[in-house]
Amino acid sequence: MTRASSRMGDLPPYPLLAMKETRRRLVADGVDVIDLGAGDADLDPPPAVTERLREVAGEKKYGRYGFQSGLPEFRESVAAWMATRFGVEVDPWTEILPLIGSKDGIAHLPFGYLDPGDVAVIPDPGYQAYAGGIALSGGEAHRVALRPENDFLIPLEDIPNDVRDRTSMLYLNYPNNPTTAVAPDAYLEESVDFCRQQDAILLQDNAYSEIAFNGYRPRSILEFDGAKDVSVEFHSFSKTYNMTGWRLGWAVGNAEAIGVLSRVKSFMDTGQFMGIQAAGVAALESWAEWVPGNVAAFEGRRDAVVKALNDAGYSVVSPQATMYVWVPVPEGEASEQFATRALEQEGVIVLPGSSLGAGGEGFFRIALTVSAERLVEAAKRLGRVI
Repeated sequence: MTRASSRMGDLPPYPLLAMKETRRRLVADGVDVIDLGAGDADLDPPPAVTERLREVAGEKKYGRYGFQSGLPEFRESVAAWMATRFGVEVDPWTEILPLIGSKDGIAHLPFGYLDPGDVAVIPDPGYQAYAGGIALSGGEAHRVALRPENDFLIPLEDIPNDVRDRTSMLYLNYPNNPTTAVAPDAYLEESVDFCRQQDAILLQDNAYSEIAFNGYRPRSILEFDGAKDVSVEFHSFSKTYNMTGWRLGWAVGNAEAIGVLSRVKSFMDTGQFMGIQAAGVAALESWAEWVPGNVAAFEGRRDAVVKALNDAGYSVVSPQATMYVWVPVPEGEASEQFATRALEQEGVIVLPGSSLGAGGEGFFRIALTVSAERLVEAAKRLGRVI
């Protein structure tokens, strides 16, 4: 059989794959494994979401091809939510695109813009779909380490001139996975200006816009002057509404870029099941009443595990947003080695920072995906690891 494309060699290994076999073996041996690796919470979607899917599942019109147009009510509901939540007015037909999860759009947009030699600037560590889409499209990823001394922001002024001149895309993700960092308004404005100057597209992965604590309200990049000229923002139902397996999201922003993404996707898929999109409408309609309680559940988990980790000997800063905690690895040990020991010795799965990029070395991520009691138990076990 012929060899795989050279681009396959540019793909990073996907996180947690190596741990699956170890977990399987430990569970088979009767070990009580606490999995804090994947960001897949054990919480339910809003009741209206599952009820709406039941209602439409047998209706023929929802089972036809949606193509990229999708369900009109979905587009209109997204536009209404963007106006309510962020004060941003968007055209539901030219500035919104339904997605099969935000990952779909994040990974596919580079296919419409990157030629060999073109650069996309990405955070390191970061969601692997950024690097994957860039590699498979034939572009070049320029990774910028997210470090504490820069408040886990990409220092745009430090991008080398030869890279800056070839930059066609800038990926941002605030609130950030995995570091949990948030971006000040001035930084977001600076990022818009950077992309305007470089004639580049700003891709803002805003999957965690609704999981924020202590009164913090993340903003949309589209709230800033001139942003719609250069920006596309991605939203997901996975985290906000506990709908990870439902695979539903949207892209919103610059009409030209939305059109390019739609054309790329027309060769990749025929749209998400419109019954799922109808359920998405029900989720958005539940936002005001339902989301605060869901966020409170994550906040309780955050408070419990941060205290337990600090009591166990770690140095942890309580995050303002996301469903994660970013924890420094004890000095002198690689994050992958630490994660392996945590699993083998104590049956706790954490995500080593290096699995999301070399810039994540020195940290590990835990996800607030189990109850507060289980998180506290995991923290005690992790205390024994050190």
